[in-house]
Amino acid sequence: MQLKMDKTEMYVRIQELKRQKDVVILSHYYMPQELQFEAGDGGFVDFVGDSLGLSIQAANTKAKNILFCGVRFMAETAILVNEGKQVFMPDPSAGCSLASSITVEDIAQLKRENPGVPVMGYINTYAETKAELDICCTSRNAIAVAASLPGDKIIFVPDLYMGQNLQKVIGKELGKELILWKGSCEVHEKFKEHLPDLMANADVELLFHWEVPEEVAGMLNDEGRKGIIGSTGDILKYVKESTKDKFYLASECDLGVALKKENANKEFITPCLKCPYMKQNDIEKLLLALEAIGTDGETQYQITLPVELVQKAKLPVLKMLEVPA
Repeated sequence: MQLKMDKTEMYVRIQELKRQKDVVILSHYYMPQELQFEAGDGGFVDFVGDSLGLSIQAANTKAKNILFCGVRFMAETAILVNEGKQVFMPDPSAGCSLASSITVEDIAQLKRENPGVPVMGYINTYAETKAELDICCTSRNAIAVAASLPGDKIIFVPDLYMGQNLQKVIGKELGKELILWKGSCEVHEKFKEHLPDLMANADVELLFHWEVPEEVAGMLNDEGRKGIIGSTGDILKYVKESTKDKFYLASECDLGVALKKENANKEFITPCLKCPYMKQNDIEKLLLALEAIGTDGETQYQITLPVELVQKAKLPVLKMLEVPA
């Protein structure tokens, strides 16, 4: 179905439907630009954020319906912390290469090989995987979550590169060893191909997400370059506080929307690698989902989970939210 409206008409209609149907719209920093503008910026999104921020907003929203502009594991997480609310996506088929890289059977095998070792899982996992974890974490709170766990070993799944980068900090600060899985984000993994570009831009500060490969992140130490490796929130904070005016962004390209919005006078260089799953969301699909909510057609946009799975999978998420940020 195609909508015969221009963008201005779509914006007006979205605002009307949000009020009529009691919908809150949450949008990730990796969304297309048109889905990253909040009402105060002339847009219609209620909250733009990273995984942790969206998890908290999902838990705190009073709206009856949540429309999640992201990928499926994010919408599932919203269900886990919002029993009784309905969760929808503009495109429910939007998956995640990292979330798909591990299964329940894989975690069971890790537990058998490492009896008694707690399992910390990145929020970028599906509900079935979360149900087998001891606790979840995000890129922003992973170190704090690791500190909250007993013992000197932690199974960390599924991101190998994030785990390798975290190990340097967790080993040094906490004296703990991470037992890693072999998963990866297909977008952040590609930054390995852009090492020559990184080397060529020797005069800029580097902005690395935890998910980039270890050899890319190593530039901050091995090459003595200035910058940060951390979560999306860490990157935004670093740039805002930096006196520098030129940066190399090694994360999903549309994080640049938020960076430019908050730092209009600064320059960002990036090969502009985009997540194909995140980009399955667009304004037309969002409007169609809003039109469908409350009608017989809403089921094609709604994300649902079995009650038994919700009860089990929500526990590691709620435990994560109890850890001081």
